[in-house]
Amino acid sequence: MMARWQLIAIIIALYLAITLGIGLRAGRKASKSVTGYVAGDRAFGLVVMYFIFGATMFSAFAFLGGPGWAYSRGAAAFYILSYGILGMAPWYWVGPRAARVGREYGYVTQVQLLVGRFPSKSLSALMAALTILAFIPYITLQMRGAGIVIEAVTDGNIPLWLGAGLAYGIVILYVLSSGVAAVGWTNTFQGIFMLIIAWTLGIYLPMRLYGGIGPMFEEIAAQRPELLTVPGLTATGEPWTWGGYSTAILVSAIGVSMWPHLFMKAFAARDDDTIRRTVVLFPTFQLFLIPVFIIGFAGVLFPESPGEPDFILPFLILRSDLPALVVGLFCAGALSASMSTGDALLHAGASVAVEDGVRPFKKLGDADQRKLMRILVLAMGAIAYFFALYEGVSLVVLLLSSYGIIAQFTPPLISALYWKRATTEGVVSGLISGSAVTLFFFFQGHLRPFDLHEGILGLLVHIPVLVVVSFLTQDADPKKTEAFLNAAQGRSAANTHGAGAGNGGGA
Repeated sequence: MMARWQLIAIIIALYLAITLGIGLRAGRKASKSVTGYVAGDRAFGLVVMYFIFGATMFSAFAFLGGPGWAYSRGAAAFYILSYGILGMAPWYWVGPRAARVGREYGYVTQVQLLVGRFPSKSLSALMAALTILAFIPYITLQMRGAGIVIEAVTDGNIPLWLGAGLAYGIVILYVLSSGVAAVGWTNTFQGIFMLIIAWTLGIYLPMRLYGGIGPMFEEIAAQRPELLTVPGLTATGEPWTWGGYSTAILVSAIGVSMWPHLFMKAFAARDDDTIRRTVVLFPTFQLFLIPVFIIGFAGVLFPESPGEPDFILPFLILRSDLPALVVGLFCAGALSASMSTGDALLHAGASVAVEDGVRPFKKLGDADQRKLMRILVLAMGAIAYFFALYEGVSLVVLLLSSYGIIAQFTPPLISALYWKRATTEGVVSGLISGSAVTLFFFFQGHLRPFDLHEGILGLLVHIPVLVVVSFLTQDADPKKTEAFLNAAQGRSAANTHGAGAGNGGGA
């Protein structure tokens, strides 16, 4: 007779096979150009854009880290809900501007847009390096999340190293084959799947353990009231400070739409209205977090506890005597959350590395660019996999640490699209100083004043430096700047004098 874990493993294998099939099929209609591989020939409609943004944002950190924080830190987890609602709002205005410039000059990455306005090979290389630096812990988070779930639901018969390797072997295959088209259509499938699984479990587990969601919170309020008081607790069980809580929300809200793998989807959208409608609809995807948090709270008073808070969701599933089919489907939902973000990160990371880190210094044809992107997908996957095997790091902490770097992208990109007086020297100076301060306080966290997030401390230095240096220097090509800003506003840029497709530029 087949063992329970073997039946669960078969369900997982079927899910992975379906995902791979969707990913491979998605690339058939895309062109073989770099624009086809990186920007999907600029043809994504509302449904695909909605699920790309939703499924990409709500990853293993939400499906596993979110319940882990609700379970161990209580109301502290609500910061995730807050920044998700706030963070996409600016994209209603920023996204269409970026898309117009992309269509006008042929940009397919975030850095190409920035360097198109502020010509500098050094800036291009710096942005590419910072992107990879932020992406590695984020990809690590996704791989570790996939491995955690598979190991848990198969009773350790498929260990974390093997589960993560299998899941991301599938991801790498369809990203290598189909590029962003695979990311778009697999995200649509995975987004629908994980929403269904999350709501099913979020309603079922409190009913089974407490008789309902209301009774569950009544018991928690009676026995662990500190978990229901904002801002919640730190990892050590002490009250989280308002400085730490509020700046965690702020740095995440500032940085969320600046993540390169999300920002680049502006270049894949069919038109400006598609971007605006995606932003308007996006808060509905936040409903995904409600059942996820409820699952975490359901474990608070459970008589047993997992080895790590991030394990609470699979831990409860395995102790609720659910049929193997349901457990297998839960695992598939968790893998959806992980893989739908990991594929976008691997694709975007390789694209940025080639387009912005290599091509400004070496001419490459389309075929060579695609080949190098595929090599870098493998390389980034291997590095993240190595780090994913380390234990003891919270999935949410991994993500929150990346936001400090990504938030530093906001001032230069906003300046590129909106501020005529900004200069290349100002942008480079601000980015270097802000990133340096962020990294300093990341490694010296005990020195952070008022427990402020290191990314916010970086911005407090970054923005004044950008402004002051811009006023002290001159724009090297005012006509080019004028044409760029006209394109961003939807005016004709036909009379530009080479506003530069791709990464050109000086110093």
